[in-house]
Amino acid sequence: MDHEKPHEGLTSDGRAAYLARIGVAAAGAPSPEALARLQLAHLRAVPFENLSIHLGEPVVLDPGALVEKLVARRRGGFCYELNGAFAELLRSLGYRVSLLAARVFDGEQPGPPFDHLALRVDLDEPWLVDVGFGRFSRHPLRLDERAPQADPHGAFTLSPYGDHGELDVLMDGKPQYRLEHRPYPLADFRQTCWWQTTSPESPFARGATCSLLAEDGGRITLNGTKLIRTAPDGTRTEEQLAAPEALAAYRDHFGITLDRLPGDGGRVTG
Repeated sequence: MDHEKPHEGLTSDGRAAYLARIGVAAAGAPSPEALARLQLAHLRAVPFENLSIHLGEPVVLDPGALVEKLVARRRGGFCYELNGAFAELLRSLGYRVSLLAARVFDGEQPGPPFDHLALRVDLDEPWLVDVGFGRFSRHPLRLDERAPQADPHGAFTLSPYGDHGELDVLMDGKPQYRLEHRPYPLADFRQTCWWQTTSPESPFARGATCSLLAEDGGRITLNGTKLIRTAPDGTRTEEQLAAPEALAAYRDHFGITLDRLPGDGGRVTG
């Protein structure tokens, strides 16, 4: 398989800062166990969020810009940003990483090409790694395994589709996305990323959201000014916050300090 060349922008200091950002003192040599620790640490430390769209900030699909946003600015992002930055960290640690395109299911139908970015990591066998899909597997999934794979978030199955090596990724029997086999450079995701950040038809442009895996395996989410706590068993509570309380929630639950709430007036238009 042809892998995208490692980016040279993540220095040893940058790698150390990234590991500190996700609370990992020592990454260890590349291995399935080390990869699983890194993925879980990332999911617990870096939120899935689309705030840039609603703050008037451009989403720049450049490796250095992605790492700077997550590490120096202590922000999160959505799939292109989270998995794009995580790929840089993994490569700097000696992992072989490819960027894979996927089409996210909306009911029974998959969305447009490049709708999602996921990672293939090759060790003794290939692994599917994804820190940019919100509630998904906590651990890497074996790409060549066709039987259900147990994960704290459910049973994941990678089911072949068609004659071109695509895989439907299912969680508890429900399709999540259709994954392509061939790798792509990060630049190939820019057009769909632009659509996701600007089109009124994009779910990301309809409202601000920020979500993080909790230590107990549940999730905490801020949709607009509604704070949602989801327990590991799926039960949830909701609390409507006033604007000052929502700003405090961004800071206290997600480590994001804002001087104003994300709103419709902040959408990027070009």
